[in-house]
Amino acid sequence: MSLKLKSGFTFDYDNLYGEGKVTEQDLKDLAPDLKKAHEAMKVMRETGFIRAHLSKDGEPEKVLFSQLPYIEEGHLNSPESIARLGKLTEHVKNNVDVVVSLGIGGSYLGDKVLFDVHCGDFWNFLSKEERDGFPKVFFSGNNIDPRRTGDLIQYLKNAAKISKTHAKRNLKVLLLVISKSGGTLDTMSNFMVEYDALKDEPDIDLEVVAVTDPNMENQTLLKKLAIEKGWPQFAVPDGVGGRFSIFCEVGLTLAACIGFDIKSFLEGARDMDKACQNEDIWQNPAMLNAALKFAASEKHGRDIEVMMPYGDYLKSVSEWYIQLLAESLGKQFNKEGKEVCYGRTPCVAVGTTDMHSQTQQHQEGKLNKVVQFVRIENWKDDITIPNAFPEAKKLADISGVTMGQALEVARQSNADALSSNKRYNACFTLPELTPYHLGELLYMLAMSIAYEGELADVDAFNQPGVESYKRIMGPKLQERKAANQKK
Repeated sequence: MSLKLKSGFTFDYDNLYGEGKVTEQDLKDLAPDLKKAHEAMKVMRETGFIRAHLSKDGEPEKVLFSQLPYIEEGHLNSPESIARLGKLTEHVKNNVDVVVSLGIGGSYLGDKVLFDVHCGDFWNFLSKEERDGFPKVFFSGNNIDPRRTGDLIQYLKNAAKISKTHAKRNLKVLLLVISKSGGTLDTMSNFMVEYDALKDEPDIDLEVVAVTDPNMENQTLLKKLAIEKGWPQFAVPDGVGGRFSIFCEVGLTLAACIGFDIKSFLEGARDMDKACQNEDIWQNPAMLNAALKFAASEKHGRDIEVMMPYGDYLKSVSEWYIQLLAESLGKQFNKEGKEVCYGRTPCVAVGTTDMHSQTQQHQEGKLNKVVQFVRIENWKDDITIPNAFPEAKKLADISGVTMGQALEVARQSNADALSSNKRYNACFTLPELTPYHLGELLYMLAMSIAYEGELADVDAFNQPGVESYKRIMGPKLQERKAANQKK
């Protein structure tokens, strides 16, 4: 059983729904709540409001991620904002040598997805011509790690010396710093260290692009710095949580720096949003996915979701999804203030790699998991496995098929084995790994989380648990600073 869209995007739920799995009766029992959830999505699209959602300051706050796929006047993604991203592309292409993207949470995870899918592991080893004039890209700010930060600074200084010696010019470095408040410890500590280390280097031309809260009345720390220093600015808009921000300038600025097809990406998200407006659960991928996962958890105890894409460059999709699921649905209290401690636990896996590690647990461990596969139907430039050693029969037996075909045989074998032992699993299929189909997948997952928040009656758009450790950490840092000053 599967739901297939006109684009070819497919949700195969045969191993998740039916006898011995989530049942027809389970979904019938959910029908009233699903209807309410669907109405809530309509209201969210039309007004931006979700019942009982408040900002971290306790004020009503709009939820605007469903607006992002639509490039329209007055929207967060407008013709003007897309044109500004185009100018950023023009600026970095054939002009900037290195971009360092500094962010954490969605400001890192979403950008990493776009980079991995578009660029892959070996981008920075390619020549400028092979990169079509686009810069090398490094990620920072997603941990407070002195060794890695120091290594990055030293690499850039060495690269600058090489550029000066061989190309007879300075190395051009752009720090793309992403922080709504400008006070994010992880990101801003790295930014300050790197900025201070590089700004006076004689062989480096340093520039900064700031992605921060655009509010001019109550300017953030980063906003004030950007204005004072004359840095170009892009927006971390209100109404879009970090885990949904891949579709706004938080993700799209990095996309602009690597030549990623922004319009096609948003078009895929837009077409998926239209599909998710269907009132029929069997034609609405997000509503169906949410209902099946919610029922599997609450009716059958399958409250762990293993996101297992098949393909190395899709691992970051799984890591992005981990934040989306964990921050959105891991909630102590429901919308009425009752303690519920709700939330499905997400896990990262990648096929075929984790078939040789985690699959033992998936196959024979506790009956508490749904394994969610993602597959690519047609791989660009697929490679046939050659019969390189005909004298070795075992190796000869695996030759004559493409690597993409072998990957899918492995995935299907895993799915069949899991299903044969009462292990729930499902599969999302992308016809090809393109910006359009990536936009479809990521947007469907985001909208599915919004539906599940309504089914569970929790606020999928706040993150009070994240604020708890921040309140403790601030005073502790001040204590450490004071102790250092006494030395």
